[in-house]
Order: sequence, then structure tokens, then C-alpha cells
Amino acid sequence: MPDPKADGAGAEVDIVLLSDQGRREQTVHVHKTVKSDAEWKAELAPEEYAVARQQGTERAFTGRYWDNHEPGLYRCACCGTALFRSSEKFESGTGWPSFWQPIAQENVTKISDKSFGMVRDAVACTLCDAHLGHVFDDGPQPTGLRYCMNSASLKFIKQM
Repeated sequence: MPDPKADGAGAEVDIVLLSDQGRREQTVHVHKTVKSDAEWKAELAPEEYAVARQQGTERAFTGRYWDNHEPGLYRCACCGTALFRSSEKFESGTGWPSFWQPIAQENVTKISDKSFGMVRDAVACTLCDAHLGHVFDDGPQPTGLRYCMNSASLKFIKQM
């Protein structure tokens, strides 16, 4: 993972740093990662760019992680921020990876999405503003939430 203390030039935010094993290391106050579209396009695969930087959505049942059941950690595909643990992943039947909570609330930001004639809560990476997916209130307990994420916005780190 890139060092968030060395990156960024945007507004200041707090994020939680976690090891690849999901251990909470520290909360840091850093500048948001800000890059041009050309920089993001050069760093990301075309589908990652379309989803994470242009608020796209991959088709259901096509993403690389919708049916992943291995233990591990999901990081932001753009900046490497820890977002979700496999232990909070569940089968939602939607065809997208779904989680009942993020690994740290500080690492995700909810944004009102009024596209397509409806109002929803979009979810973005706090550090780099990558579009991750949406959150709905039809998930399992204990939170009752379903963070419905796009695989293209995530990088899975398998636990050994």
C-alpha cells in the first residue's frame, strides 16, 4: 500500500491504517489523494477507471469478487486504503460483493446519489474519492446494512 502520509494534496481527512491481516494499526490525519484523469487512466485498468473514477457500475455476476469466499481484506483499487474484511462479506444474491459493514467507518464516505431518477447513498473511498458502490438498509444483522460494492473498485489481499 502506498504511504498515505506521502501522497495527496486535497482536503485533510482521517483514515484508519490496517495491516493486510486486518489489524488496526493507527488513525492518521492526511491530505486526500488528488490526481488528474490522465494520471488515474495511466494507473488503472479500463474497467477500474470507468467504475472508480467515472461512477460506473459493473454488470451483476461479472465482477472478479462477487463469488469470492476466501479469507482476506479488500482494499481500494485506486489508493490501497483498507475498506472491507471477508468476515463481513455475505451472499446478497445481487451479483456484487456485499458487506454488512466497512472495516473502519473513517475509510468510507457516503454521498447522496440522485442519478437514474432515484435517491441512494453512494459509497466512496475517503482517501481518494473512488466510487465503490452503494449502501442499502436491507442487509443482515447486526447492522442491517448492505454495502453493495463493485469488484472493479476493489483489490483483494488473500490471507495466508
